[in-house]
Amino acid sequence: MIDVAGVSMRFRSYGDTLPSLKQIVLNKLHRRQYKKTTEFWLYRDLNLTIRQGSRVGIVGPNGAGKSTLLKMISGIYRPTKGTIRVRGRIAPLIELGAGMLPELSGSENIIINGVLMGFSPRQMRKKIQRILEFAGLQEFWDMPIKYYSSGMLMRLAFSTATDIDPEILLIDEVFASGDAEFMEKAKTRMGNLMDESHIVVMVSHQLDLIKQLCTRALWIDHGRIVADGEPPEVIRQYLEVAMGGEAGSRAASS
Repeated sequence: MIDVAGVSMRFRSYGDTLPSLKQIVLNKLHRRQYKKTTEFWLYRDLNLTIRQGSRVGIVGPNGAGKSTLLKMISGIYRPTKGTIRVRGRIAPLIELGAGMLPELSGSENIIINGVLMGFSPRQMRKKIQRILEFAGLQEFWDMPIKYYSSGMLMRLAFSTATDIDPEILLIDEVFASGDAEFMEKAKTRMGNLMDESHIVVMVSHQLDLIKQLCTRALWIDHGRIVADGEPPEVIRQYLEVAMGGEAGSRAASS
């Protein structure tokens, strides 16, 4: 289960604390002050519960706070206020390549990622061939991943995270760089995960994908949950605002 209770998240932007001599002179001439630290709150008093067996899709415009929410759930960001309680092993697919070492090969990175998830190197070695086959990367098992394309890296990350049987899978635009054949395999695997009552929370601008895979949708804007419910209805509401009136309704129904 994921329980977000009274969470607020503040970001700070720092000014130039060491201005150059030229900047000092110009600031004096124009009577400008140095930039000071500014801050803004992305989330304020957010409450959200996601239970076992949920497939949650998150929609919203760029900068709405979708990825930030996943990073708070995974522990990458610590909220300024409130608490986030997570029960279950998390596999975050948030930034492709994050946690992977570019100088090491695909098979070596599989072992490292598995160890970080709590598995032994011996357990992960038994999974290497299966993971590489699912990702379609058998021929590149010993190639440093710095030479992988974004699509290859995505397939390796997804295949590793889902093969180690995560209890909570967090996905941020993973399917944006996948080819059609792999996307179908990935959808099937995600469906199998949900049949085993795992939690999947995904951020995607591919609204049809959310309709197809998710049982619940959240529309987030400026750190606020605008709508929470059945994916077709939430997406319809979102598109009506994003695209305007009848155009949004037609897009939602297509």
